[in-house]
Amino acid sequence: MARAIWNGVVIAESNDTIEVEGNQYFPPESVNKEYFKESDTHTTCPWKGVASYFSIEVNGEVNEDAAWYYPQAKHPAKKFENYVAFWNGVQVEK
Repeated sequence: MARAIWNGVVIAESNDTIEVEGNQYFPPESVNKEYFKESDTHTTCPWKGVASYFSIEVNGEVNEDAAWYYPQAKHPAKKFENYVAFWNGVQVEK
């Protein structure tokens, strides 16, 4: 079971993550949405497409753009379209 933890709270948990480039991508249904807020940030990966970001808020603290996903992934990344990955201090345990 993989877990994403930030500020002492499990914000995602799944047995069905997909590892890509060293990051665990969590299925969308495994993410605890109450902690996630859509961000206006977007980045582009040449083979995955345009990433959208979430900021995470736990116990009144905000971690800006700490999670990302590909809502319309390019063909090579379709397997993990809408799956969520983390960085910026979010601890991922597998």
